[in-house]
Amino acid sequence: MDVIARLSEELNIRKHQAEAAVKLLDEGNTVPFIARYRKEATGALNDETLRNLSERLVYLRNLEEKKEQVLSSIEEQGKLTGELKRQILSAETLVAVEDLYRPYRPKRRTRATIAREKGLEPLANLILLQMTEQSLEKEAEAFLDEEKGVRSAEDAIAGAMDILAEMVSDEADYRKYIRSLTMRSGKIVSTAKDPEAESVYEMYYDFEDSLEKLAGYRILALNRGEAEKFLTVKVEAPSEQILQYLEKKLIVRKNPHTAPVLKAVAEDAYKRLIAPAIEREIRSSLTEKAEDGAIRVFGKNLEQLLMQPPIAGRVVLGWDPAFRTGCKLAVVDATGKVLDTAVIYPTAPQNKVREAKAVLKKMIQKYGVSLISVGNGTASRESEMVIVDLLKEIPGQAQYVIVNEAGASVYSASKLATEEFPEFDVGQRSAASIARRLQDPLAELVKIDPKSIGVGQYQHDMNQKKLGAALGGVVEDCVNRVGVDLNTASASLMEYVSGISKTLAKNIVAYREENGRFRTRAQLKKVAKLGPKAYEQCAGFMRIQDGEEPLDATSVHPESYGAAKALLARLGFSPQDLRHGGLPGISKKITDHRKLAEELGIGEMTLQDIVKELEKPARDPRDEMPRPILRTDVLEMKDLEPGMILKGTVRNVIDFGAFVDIGVHQDGLVHISQICDRYIKHPLEAVSVGDIVEVKVMSVDLQKKRIQLTMKI
Repeated sequence: MDVIARLSEELNIRKHQAEAAVKLLDEGNTVPFIARYRKEATGALNDETLRNLSERLVYLRNLEEKKEQVLSSIEEQGKLTGELKRQILSAETLVAVEDLYRPYRPKRRTRATIAREKGLEPLANLILLQMTEQSLEKEAEAFLDEEKGVRSAEDAIAGAMDILAEMVSDEADYRKYIRSLTMRSGKIVSTAKDPEAESVYEMYYDFEDSLEKLAGYRILALNRGEAEKFLTVKVEAPSEQILQYLEKKLIVRKNPHTAPVLKAVAEDAYKRLIAPAIEREIRSSLTEKAEDGAIRVFGKNLEQLLMQPPIAGRVVLGWDPAFRTGCKLAVVDATGKVLDTAVIYPTAPQNKVREAKAVLKKMIQKYGVSLISVGNGTASRESEMVIVDLLKEIPGQAQYVIVNEAGASVYSASKLATEEFPEFDVGQRSAASIARRLQDPLAELVKIDPKSIGVGQYQHDMNQKKLGAALGGVVEDCVNRVGVDLNTASASLMEYVSGISKTLAKNIVAYREENGRFRTRAQLKKVAKLGPKAYEQCAGFMRIQDGEEPLDATSVHPESYGAAKALLARLGFSPQDLRHGGLPGISKKITDHRKLAEELGIGEMTLQDIVKELEKPARDPRDEMPRPILRTDVLEMKDLEPGMILKGTVRNVIDFGAFVDIGVHQDGLVHISQICDRYIKHPLEAVSVGDIVEVKVMSVDLQKKRIQLTMKI
């Protein structure tokens, strides 16, 4: 297989782009580095395309490796024909290769194996030829052997049928047809194990849908319901059609002696050997496809969450709400340093609201708190009521925001949090994290395993290795798109930088603590174990503010400093001019980008990137994202009425809709059909996590705590 041609076709990119990307990946370059600094080579492939290419490259190489193993195994058995070799080499999936290998794969002892050991293969072949003129019982008499356990003609015929059934089951073309037909015409059916039991799976207690149309989230829900013993799930195939197909393939002559036996062989082969395997394969394939879709949605949601704009320059009070154990507070200054912590008990069972307000007022006035960041977990609603009441007593001094606290408890109990805040308990650490994730969501959320951030569905049910790799890639892309400050970034943030491992991230922080601030990017070369390749990969993503080299504060790669300085000189500037906020408008001074790029010895795309960066050094792409809604008042769910129009924040996007926070603690659902007037296949085509949207209340169910919203206003 021409892997490059296949990648080019699948990803709809040119062959030279695929070739260049594969070469760069094989040389040990990371996806963020290739996407940002090797645009000329790849024709500006973005990080998403490069990650898809990298994933498919691994699969296709594994496929080629599997083909070699299979060919070698069959050849060792002396059974490799020219036609079989051609079929294996042209197979496009691992499943197709497995189908072709099935007859030659070393098997455990089966009924067919035992029948062969009894010498019944010639009888099986005789039945298959369908040319006998006498009864099979008469033919079978020649194979009777008391020692081998063939005591009657019926025993012999049964053994021959076992051999034929396995032969039918092993035929790759038959399996391919049956698999395809089952997917096209089959359906999935689920029933309740106990119809009286109450569960979240009640809609699947009597459910069926075609395999072809079955939505990914339904597949994952059925799997979970089955695993939790609420549901019985099975695939219903068009059995009659399949049996007709097999009979037509097997019965090629009108022979009254062999036709009934071959009909029985077809049924046995399908029901005993083929159907259970095909059902497993189809369920597995559907699950894998559903997981891939869910991981993709999770990844997009995570990206939007990580790329939410930081709220800089504000003193924030982080509030981790709780009932019995009290609400934990942490005041964090504009740099993220914790100034003070406290525990208050304004919620049940203590209900010490007056005492809590006194503590809050004191902290707000003492530290100049202008923003309260409240976690959206248990007791969030009750805490919000207290905060709104408090803000009415001190008007204009502060606002509050409800933040997604998913993963805060995971972080606060982690080794990293213990190292960061050794003197704090888990509640105080959690409050500090809730405050910081408002100040800089990216820098704080990288400390948490992406799987624990909770912006997807069924994340605990899917392939954890695949999910972890995909989400790790999302975090890596976000961190490198934003860049990190070499003198303030934590090791947790640094380890996601292109080319930097956990060990190197710790070494960089250790070097900084020992030697003081980094003055230049070149100093990175002195960090233990950070070699030339790692430096090449990471340097452009590391920023140094107020360093010795002004270009170190930009995303211009050190390999392009010569070209950048030559460009500045041509335009009548020096690198020092960058210290005053960039050089807006310099792009208008360039009339011929191609000619200038040639003269500077760089690519045209690299030139455009350099110019863009010099105009606005170290611009933060998060500034273009919608900012969180800052609140001073609160609604209760019982205040909602159909027809109300409210502003809200998209908290989660799933296959069938989006959950929107409208400030009543319980997020409302906008079903996919209510997102926009045009047809969309997936909600992500229209909304993203963090979007600020206008919604209208359609219905409110106080008992079930469900709010139905529409964006069609």
